[in-house]
Amino acid sequence: MPERVFVTGLGVVSPLGVGREALFDGLRTGRSGIVRVDDQLDLDGLRVSVGAPCSDFEPASFMDKKQARRMGRASQLAVAAAKLALDHGKLSQRDGARGAVVVGTGIGAMEAMVNNHLTLLERGAAKVSPFLAPVMMPNAPAAETAIHVGVTGPSLGVVTACAAAAHAIGLAWDYVRSGLVDWALAGGAESVMLTLVFAAFDRMGALTPNPDPATASRPFDVNRDGFVMGEGAGMLLLESEQHVCRRGAEALAEIVGFGATCDAYHITAPPEGGEGAREAMARALSSGGLTPEDVDHINAHGTSTTLNDRSETRAIKDLFGNRAYAIPVRSTKAQIGHLLGAAGAVEAGAVLLALTEGLIPPTLTWRERDPECDLDYVPELPRKSPVQTVLSNSFGFGGQNGCLAFRAVHG
Repeated sequence: MPERVFVTGLGVVSPLGVGREALFDGLRTGRSGIVRVDDQLDLDGLRVSVGAPCSDFEPASFMDKKQARRMGRASQLAVAAAKLALDHGKLSQRDGARGAVVVGTGIGAMEAMVNNHLTLLERGAAKVSPFLAPVMMPNAPAAETAIHVGVTGPSLGVVTACAAAAHAIGLAWDYVRSGLVDWALAGGAESVMLTLVFAAFDRMGALTPNPDPATASRPFDVNRDGFVMGEGAGMLLLESEQHVCRRGAEALAEIVGFGATCDAYHITAPPEGGEGAREAMARALSSGGLTPEDVDHINAHGTSTTLNDRSETRAIKDLFGNRAYAIPVRSTKAQIGHLLGAAGAVEAGAVLLALTEGLIPPTLTWRERDPECDLDYVPELPRKSPVQTVLSNSFGFGGQNGCLAFRAVHG
């Protein structure tokens, strides 16, 4: 029999602050982490002027300065989130050989590449950092996390664009469920708050040109016009039922299913009917022995782009039929922007809030209905509701789709 897998700790660094309580407080009170960044970055010639940085994050709070200098910011964020998750789960005594680390990222330490390329052009090859290669490799956040917490079991970097964190959690869930390991740290980290990256996404029309932080990210709203770039990291501490019982840990939620698909359609655009997203949700339900009737909340990918929000809505309606209209569907990106490879892990915090407190955060900025996005998007205010089973969606460029099924452990 496969092991049951429980979430026993959550570590988060997000645009709403450092730690899970900063995230929870922001979601409860309707606070936004989206700000003007055109005073921090050279965005001349671009339409974009807002972003969602982690302004409160200080690497020195989690590692010494020498270690921090030899790591990319995404790795710093991953290590911080991992340590916060371990502290939350009170897993101080741990067998590293029976643990795993699986961390997703979409791009990696782009700042190291950009800065060292400038150094190469201005000062020559001899001045390029000897740490460039290990800093910029996409598996660095996973490797650095394993080093800092002493995991000698599997350590993997997952690079599947904006579905990376969800895929990482799904892979770790399978590791624990199969008995390969007793516990795992799983999630994602991303930090690409750079002019070059803003320019890349702006040039393809993916970023919002809206300069007002309060309305820039509008998932499912008829006036949505692109996403807001953010940064952050989220890590879940996953444990087998036996490991939870053996050490007397408190379970926050259970992960009961995972589904992954590829659209095989277009490198950046989803199919209009959302077929891949629908199948990912269906596989998450099937792997957990669930039916569409069991789901009472969906944490949507909800990027605030025209194509994603429309295709995700269609996927939900296709899978759930008329019942789709009775399921609260909401997006965290209205408050924290899009954290790319970290999105699915940080947004798992919103899922845990719903499961542990019976509070569904709102899609804060939703105001005006789109005829093609006509579900219940929980506008403006949090909603008290008994929540037992939640699906959490994450989709990415390359046609990557991931869906996690969470279940409450109370009641």
